[in-house]
Amino acid sequence: MNAFRQTGAYLKGHFRLTSGLHSNEYLQCALVLQHPAIAEKLGRELASALPECDFIAAPALGGLIIGHEVARAKSVPFLFTERDAGKMTLRRGFSVRPGQIAVVIEDVVTTGGSTREVIQVLEGMGARVAAAGSIIDRSGGSVDLGVPRVALATLEVTSWDPETCPLCKQGIPVEKPGSRPAA
Repeated sequence: MNAFRQTGAYLKGHFRLTSGLHSNEYLQCALVLQHPAIAEKLGRELASALPECDFIAAPALGGLIIGHEVARAKSVPFLFTERDAGKMTLRRGFSVRPGQIAVVIEDVVTTGGSTREVIQVLEGMGARVAAAGSIIDRSGGSVDLGVPRVALATLEVTSWDPETCPLCKQGIPVEKPGSRPAA
């Protein structure tokens, strides 16, 4: 969290999260990961807490930098998934062989939706997902991905459905700082 505060990546305000929920706190990982030395350090810390694997996979866009840094620290290939017509998919010539062991990396987990989608894509191709990791777990540890999970920091951040959001009721404008449209 010190890196987030030092780089201005820990934001306070009224935010619409990728999950569609609203929150008064936001962690803008891009502001932390723009610093290669910090990205490398976080990648090494995360890699050391994760099991051995054949490759690292991450969802674009949020997981790209940290996923690459974890793969570098583990000396394994890095693949990423991306959305095509709203569906998570493996493209760009990436391939997975049945039986390969994967670890899925994300920058921030709130509901686990993107990570779950990556796991489904990989398992659908015959890979075995051994674990998932993230820099930040915003769920307070409550998200179940069906695989062991590691985070460098676990936070309990308040979030609300838009219909019950007290910040909306106060008329405070909402910001959408994430990488894809809210659900």
